[in-house]
Amino acid sequence: MKTNIQFVQMPTSETMEVYVHEKLDKFYKKYDWIIKADVFFKKEKDPKGKGKICDVELSLPGPKIYATSNEKNFELAFKETLSDLERQLKKRKQEMKPYM
Repeated sequence: MKTNIQFVQMPTSETMEVYVHEKLDKFYKKYDWIIKADVFFKKEKDPKGKGKICDVELSLPGPKIYATSNEKNFELAFKETLSDLERQLKKRKQEMKPYM
């Protein structure tokens, strides 16, 4: 399993990288057919107080799965994105046919 984490036009954060790897390891154990994850963190000027964006793209058999969220901090944005991905993965798992 390969994980790419990118901080777009902002400094990198060691604690955020550790947090992402920790959460994605649990995710990989549950869905072992995930090939790779690309995680992007972006900052956007937003007058409403949000503006921390997290995009995650998962490569797996078939089409890629993509989710994004915009929250007031990166941890919340990542959590929200993971819950969206989990919903998509459950649906994909039901559609997968076992080959013998």
